[in-house]
Amino acid sequence: MKKILTVLTVFLLVFQSAYSAQKKSYVIGFYNLENLFDTYHDEGKNDYEYLPDGTNEWTESKYWKKQHNMARVIAAMAEENGTFHTILGVSEIENRHVLEDLVSQKEIAAANYQIVHYDGPDRRGVDVALLYRPENFSVIESRSIPFTFSGSDIEFSLSPEEQEDFRTRDILMVRGLLDGEMFAFFVAHLPSRTGGKGGDLRSRGAEIIYGEAEKLTEEFPDIKIVVMGDMNDNPTDVSMVRYLRGKANINELKEGDFFSPFHAMLRAGYGSLAYQGAWNIYDLILVNRNLAQATSGLRITPIVKKKYYGKVFKQPFMEQQEGQYKDQPKRTFSNGTFINGYSDHYPTFIVVSK
Repeated sequence: MKKILTVLTVFLLVFQSAYSAQKKSYVIGFYNLENLFDTYHDEGKNDYEYLPDGTNEWTESKYWKKQHNMARVIAAMAEENGTFHTILGVSEIENRHVLEDLVSQKEIAAANYQIVHYDGPDRRGVDVALLYRPENFSVIESRSIPFTFSGSDIEFSLSPEEQEDFRTRDILMVRGLLDGEMFAFFVAHLPSRTGGKGGDLRSRGAEIIYGEAEKLTEEFPDIKIVVMGDMNDNPTDVSMVRYLRGKANINELKEGDFFSPFHAMLRAGYGSLAYQGAWNIYDLILVNRNLAQATSGLRITPIVKKKYYGKVFKQPFMEQQEGQYKDQPKRTFSNGTFINGYSDHYPTFIVVSK
């Protein structure tokens, strides 16, 4: 009997070891880098405040401090997770050059991040982009999707002339293979809330993303889709609930729905930024049903208290420690003064495993 038990014990240990070795996890996240500008003027862009003689006196010294701070946050997430993000969407970056400087920072150079970026039409010159680790993810195609008004039933507050003149960030789509499975990533920075407006514009942005995701699903029925970005809306707002069909309960998804993990987290009091004195989660990540309810391959995994499928990442060094904005994200400038901070947003991420 003892011999049988010993054999069974050895078998179980070998099985568990083999299972652990085969189990794979990948971190997918988003970070608004809050005005990561270089110190040079881009022709046709309103980037004057981020020049050495601009209102922010944006010098090379400040630029490299900002780069170091962004890399420090990304490295801190890697330390917590035991690995660098496989996919990291970013926003509020001026151009490819600032990303090349970022991925070369000593804190994160070992990740060997590659870049997908397109110059967009935003008048300030800020874009979205995708960083990825080529040993985990291989790109098949990418494209920059413009913000348009045609083909929508939304009633817009802008006149036809204002619509013609309107400029905002393009939406980035990157399709490729992650661990041999077909994935598509959408990265967005939807129109702002300046003046308390733009709800119709953000709804239109979500509508565009959803339409593009539907086209991909028709072409590749098993594709797993991740939508991420600074949506300038909470997961409970109409843009995310109606136009992106974001649902809070992973077990109640119907065909065409997206699972919105930060929906429940917002209700529980989590926040990625403070806006007008209230905590919000504008830095959202949603996944389609193929990824949320996958019966094989990679699937989204609970990572906070074993029940929340998303994470808002913050550490004390990223927070204001005193003053009017105590406990809020420590941003680059406060009341016009450079304070060597990080971003006015905390990064968010999910984990997919099999």
